Amino acid sequence: MSSLTLESRLTAAVGDKTAKVLERAFGMQTVGDAVSHYPRRYARRGELTQISSLPIGEAVTIVAEVKRASERRMQNRRGSLLEVVISDGNGDLSLTFFNQPWRLKDLQPGRRGIFAGKVGEYRGAKQLANPDYELFDDEATARLTAEANANLPIPIYPATSTVASWQFTKIIAIVLDVLGEVPDPLPDDLRQSEGLLDARAAIERIHRPDYFEQIDQARSTLRMHEAFVLQAALLQQRAFVRSLSATRRAPGTLLEEFDAALPFSLTPDQQSVGAQVAADLQADWPMNRLVQGEVGSGKTLVALRAMLQVAQSGGQSALIAPTEVLAAQHLRSIARMLGPKLAPELMPTLLTGQLSAAERRKAALRAASGQARIVVGTHALLSDSTTFADLGLVVVDEQHRFGVEQREALRAKGTSPHALVLTATPIPRTVAMTVFGDLDVSTIRTMPSGRAGIETFVAPVAERPAWFARVWDRIAEEVALGRQAFVVCAAIDAEALTKDDTADEPPTDDGAAPPRTRWGVVQVAEMLSRMPSYESIRVEMLHGKMPSDQKDAVMQAFARGEVDVLVATTVVEVGVDVPNASTMAILEADRFGVSQLHQLRGRVGRGGVPGLCLLVTETLPGSSARERVDAVAATLDGFALAEVDLELRGEGDVLGDAQSGARTSLRLLRVVTDADLIAGARVAAEAVLDADPALTRHPGLAAAIERRVGTDERAALGRS
Repeated sequence: MSSLTLESRLTAAVGDKTAKVLERAFGMQTVGDAVSHYPRRYARRGELTQISSLPIGEAVTIVAEVKRASERRMQNRRGSLLEVVISDGNGDLSLTFFNQPWRLKDLQPGRRGIFAGKVGEYRGAKQLANPDYELFDDEATARLTAEANANLPIPIYPATSTVASWQFTKIIAIVLDVLGEVPDPLPDDLRQSEGLLDARAAIERIHRPDYFEQIDQARSTLRMHEAFVLQAALLQQRAFVRSLSATRRAPGTLLEEFDAALPFSLTPDQQSVGAQVAADLQADWPMNRLVQGEVGSGKTLVALRAMLQVAQSGGQSALIAPTEVLAAQHLRSIARMLGPKLAPELMPTLLTGQLSAAERRKAALRAASGQARIVVGTHALLSDSTTFADLGLVVVDEQHRFGVEQREALRAKGTSPHALVLTATPIPRTVAMTVFGDLDVSTIRTMPSGRAGIETFVAPVAERPAWFARVWDRIAEEVALGRQAFVVCAAIDAEALTKDDTADEPPTDDGAAPPRTRWGVVQVAEMLSRMPSYESIRVEMLHGKMPSDQKDAVMQAFARGEVDVLVATTVVEVGVDVPNASTMAILEADRFGVSQLHQLRGRVGRGGVPGLCLLVTETLPGSSARERVDAVAATLDGFALAEVDLELRGEGDVLGDAQSGARTSLRLLRVVTDADLIAGARVAAEAVLDADPALTRHPGLAAAIERRVGTDERAALGRS
């Protein structure tokens, strides 16, 4: 077989049948996909051990002869069990293989070989379950091979029910044997200065190391590959956007009138970030800026001022939000801020999937004709039927809820429109560099004056059961003062949850299955209806399965003060602005992430009324779940919490699946621990691209970027 490249289809290396299995199991399609499936750890074969002295729980390697082998159907589960008895002359040992009857052809009585695995115990007898083995024609060869391989690392791969680790080990050996030269993505001087391997050697050593010391150097090399290629891809994307021509949008009377009518002064950060955005809108290329700031720091105000600058020249702005509740809230907020003079002129319009057909046609017509210069919506904005007369600005709220393709798909509805990305989830520097490295980043840290702030307390009801009743008394006390409260639950109806509904929840720290959700919106509302102290308190429910118009009606009633206590799911996480809401109780707070808890509590303390957040949890001190809750209670600094979140959860969860293409290609790179490596890679990538923007002198890097950046993302970039 001729040498294959990383771009070659897997079929050419392993055949159609195996290639299809790998695609179903891991999404692999190319040789590059397979060799990027790195071992998660390595095991030692151990020294040769006599069967008579095998230690339980240890990895061992023995030379033995097959005495007998038989297959039988299992009684309590589907499938068959292959039982093999081997002997080294001093003792016997049982081997068991599940659903592998074909091994009977190999493991015939009298065959000798090496057997390696972890010693277990079943009904008082020692055994090896699904061991690795290699059979030989004579004992001398077997023993020599066993001694030579005693210290050879055994790669352990991420596996599935259809592809076991040992199976992938054999597959990757076939792939590596036919893999030809691999163009190096790193410049020679960088590789040499960092003491790294060439690309082909790094791939070979991470999959087939001769000894353990080779693994670290291979990992270091491939980590640098990931960092360098990712940063180069992001910088290329940034340069691509800057190569486009954008319509300059100069500020004018609309913005002047708006600013003059504001009943407050802009904070210093709002002024400085606003100035950066205003300058971007007048540049020759499209703005591509991320604005991050705490809940309530005024990001929407910054975005609205940008929309007015675009509207001055007749351009339109589209704001996409992750939920219908948030989209409707944004529209009301924007209309209120514009006031009775500017709102009719700009005609802010809502466009969501749950509008009636007539309302949606009317909204779409306003957008298509240019009559609506501000359009706020959900994913409905991405529909082929939604068009704009002159889309000049795309605003993406809560970027972590959307993928790169969605952002670019909305931009494709205009001619190189400007893009402004908003997030109230503070982003650690390394994540910003890794996920949003193609964007210019602005931060709003200062909060508007006049806010009373929030106090946060943990209510550890497992240790102090009486505190559960006190939570409800405390809410009733706030309502008696004329204030309002949120109660947030992790589910709509806890009793309706099946086992499958909690199947994806992470196990507890001791490895046990997570406890079932006890409190849903339905259960809390029913409990409060039976409490004498809540007889005169107006309680309403809000959750994502309610019809859109009903959700909006409840939210507006709460905003008008016609509802005292709103029992809701996380549908209230972002965008809900009720200054009179003073208190929030989050039940089973350990079921939420750090950033989510911080976002949720940002719904209270938004006016002159002091905010109180009660984090109710049954978890015990010392658990990782309790650590998250305690961390949120300890500080209101969202930027500090973002770093804590990253350390507690790891970047896999923080980066999110939505950040597709290049951003999810990370296999070995760790955003928490490799911050300096990422920063260094960015500097090195900038130098390469400055000297060779088209990468004509760096074909290995160009090919690596092509492999790493997903096809869909490349198509989206080409449309922008």
